Amino acid sequence: MAAMTTGNTTRADANRRRILDVALAELLRDPDASMDQIARAAGVVRRTVYGHFPSREALISTLLDEAVDSVMAAKAAGHEGVEDDPATAVARSVLTVWEIADRYRLLIALAQRTVTPQGIRERLTPVRESSAALLQQGLDAGLFHSTLPAPVLAYVHEQMLFALMEAVNDGQLAAEEAGRSAAITVLIAAGMPASQATELVAKLSA
Repeated sequence: MAAMTTGNTTRADANRRRILDVALAELLRDPDASMDQIARAAGVVRRTVYGHFPSREALISTLLDEAVDSVMAAKAAGHEGVEDDPATAVARSVLTVWEIADRYRLLIALAQRTVTPQGIRERLTPVRESSAALLQQGLDAGLFHSTLPAPVLAYVHEQMLFALMEAVNDGQLAAEEAGRSAAITVLIAAGMPASQATELVAKLSA
């Protein structure tokens, strides 16, 4: 019985993972994709999809949770080895995070329509707190200059990144330039001179 249960659990987990992977691809292709479309694309019946996710909103929320987890991992990777250099850490983290965000930017735009704004803000709290700590380090070191306290500046940076994602989605900013543009814009908003921000990002992007 235990072996059977384990087998059923493994199969259920595999189905759930496949549904999530296919759902992400389908929603990026067609933001209005229905649960029926996702089920067909995943090669399962509609009941199986609803067995894992009671609604389309629940499915999108789960995908959003995974996106936030990926962003947190990317942000941590961007900080590695440069913890004592806040400017470089900020720039690297934005460049690293943008690679993840670029994959999910259409999903994030969709989530902003289907998931409550409060829900998105709550999910991003760990990312924002990490950013605020790094910004405070830069302010204390005199690398950044702002009339805003670090926690507020972290909110500003968050919304700037959302705005840049929307600009890419709307075709106003080339996707291949967006990561560098985002890093430079965040550094300038933190109070670094534009020439220094541009030079630092160019160096990190080389």
